[in-house]
Amino acid sequence: MRRTRFAAVAFAFGTSLCLMGAAAVVRPAAPAAALDDPTIVAIFDAANTADIETGRLAVERGQSKEVREFGAMLARDHEHVRGLGRDLAKKLDVTPTPPTDGQGARDHAAAMARLRAASDADFDHAFLQHEAAFHKAVIDAVTTTLLPAIQNAELKALVVKVAPAFEAHMIAAQNLDKGLAHSAAGH
Repeated sequence: MRRTRFAAVAFAFGTSLCLMGAAAVVRPAAPAAALDDPTIVAIFDAANTADIETGRLAVERGQSKEVREFGAMLARDHEHVRGLGRDLAKKLDVTPTPPTDGQGARDHAAAMARLRAASDADFDHAFLQHEAAFHKAVIDAVTTTLLPAIQNAELKALVVKVAPAFEAHMIAAQNLDKGLAHSAAGH
């Protein structure tokens, strides 16, 4: 697997947790003890689906070629990682159990509304800021909440394998945002 593909896969799997308010996606409806593997698998699936949608939106709305390409990469990579998660769930005979509070879906809908409402001139920056925050939230959620709660060794191994890409995608979004701002400033 190419390095960028791995980074994208890792990011997608991890980002399957985030969004602007991604911490809410991983926040269980009940006490932390209720965060079990089926719930974690559902969170990953929902988060990947969310970033597929934001990536596709960037393909449609991105003003720069770089943002459109970054969005396409995110959508493609998250589709791949979502598939890995679904294949593993099927192999382990795990039925994903989404958190009952629905907060993740509400947070994603709000983020999509903000991005859709952004003017053409502001879209690229808003999207890249969203992706940087999304990745940061994923890194934090995986490290502090999800990884410690995972019981299945194969699920944990998959998360550990793809985890390094989370930071790579966050940094890529930050650097692309800085680069576009630098270009816009005429430097």
